[in-house]
Amino acid sequence: MPVAARQLLRELIALPSVNPAFLPGRDDLTGERRVADFLAFTADRAGLELKWQEVFPGRSNLLIHLTPAGGEIRRRILLAPHMDTVGVDGEARFKPVVKGGRLHGRGACDTKGSIAVYLAALLELAARGPRPRETEIILTALVDEENNQSGSRALVGEIPSLSPIGGEVRGEGARQRSDDGIQPLRNPPPHPDPLPRWGRGNKSARRNFSADLAIVGEPTLCKVVTAHKGDLWLRLTTHGKSAHGSKPHLGKNAVHAMARVVEELETRYAGTLKRRTHPLLGHATVNVGFIAGGKQPNIVPDRCEILIDRRTLPGETDAGVFAEINSLLRRLGVDAEVTDTKNAPCPALETDPELPLVRQLTRCAGQRRALGVDYFSDAAVLASGGIPSVLLGPGDIAQAHTADEWVELAQLERLTRLMVKFLRDQP
Repeated sequence: MPVAARQLLRELIALPSVNPAFLPGRDDLTGERRVADFLAFTADRAGLELKWQEVFPGRSNLLIHLTPAGGEIRRRILLAPHMDTVGVDGEARFKPVVKGGRLHGRGACDTKGSIAVYLAALLELAARGPRPRETEIILTALVDEENNQSGSRALVGEIPSLSPIGGEVRGEGARQRSDDGIQPLRNPPPHPDPLPRWGRGNKSARRNFSADLAIVGEPTLCKVVTAHKGDLWLRLTTHGKSAHGSKPHLGKNAVHAMARVVEELETRYAGTLKRRTHPLLGHATVNVGFIAGGKQPNIVPDRCEILIDRRTLPGETDAGVFAEINSLLRRLGVDAEVTDTKNAPCPALETDPELPLVRQLTRCAGQRRALGVDYFSDAAVLASGGIPSVLLGPGDIAQAHTADEWVELAQLERLTRLMVKFLRDQP
């Protein structure tokens, strides 16, 4: 009998996979490898095909393939949750707890709940069928979503990976391909090095991945989401001239200049953005989330810095936002440096809800129309790579990243049934 999503999720929560960017030096709690190896072992036992794509040393995307019954692939559907989580305030968060119809633990809804649902659906199709005759279904467990979305960017070839997608492994009588031929694979399956191996940054490692639809796992309360905002993080720096605090007229106060900028951003510019709206996403926003300047009270500060979070709507571009900010600075007469702190595009997502597969999924979810959310996800990266993408997963974004993260067990069960039905209905 296939494993239930709730059982899979308990196992996944117990395997720490904090993004290394948030907890450096703690290899016992960081990285996706423990989760990836568990998924590989579970899928291999069910006879599913496995492939790996190494993104960073020891951090690989895992692709679990359910091949079509007819052999010929005419359609491909990608299920794309991420394996990494944000940090924790104590290791107790890695102990799954069931209470009041909820499963608590780090990653319960963001997005190990989605991983559990998607894998449970694939195991059901593999064990009981019928599986689609012409549609390939690939569960792609991605790395690094919580930091730079490097897993999804490598998948669609936006950034180079350490290796192309490879290291093919099959279930019963599994064998691994290599440059030296075909050797038997140990059981349980190891985390194979994808072959051939390429050097870091080697453009030959780039290989675009295509699909007819990507369903990206995020906590959406089991609702289909076709749009989300983009995200741009900017650093603004003003420079002045230091002087003794008793003679401020001899200096130039960088904090004062920045105070004018902050006021303008949070009032007039924010008001302009409120008039810039989208039917599913509301209005664009700006937030000054950090400020630092000066050294001590009796010194005129010669430097001040702020960090801005700018949420964009479909149709807005990074270049357009930079132009708006620079225009604001010119109007104020403030000389400031403006830099992008993410160094990777995070555009808004807008997928046509009338695409046949999206319409079918939305109907299967019992929705009359698709929805939008404010947060950014891998879906926009995959869509920028040419794959129509939507979001769908158990849980509520209000619980994500919190000290007491949880997901309703009923949502796991309901979404598993929905996914099985949707995937079985494919040709």
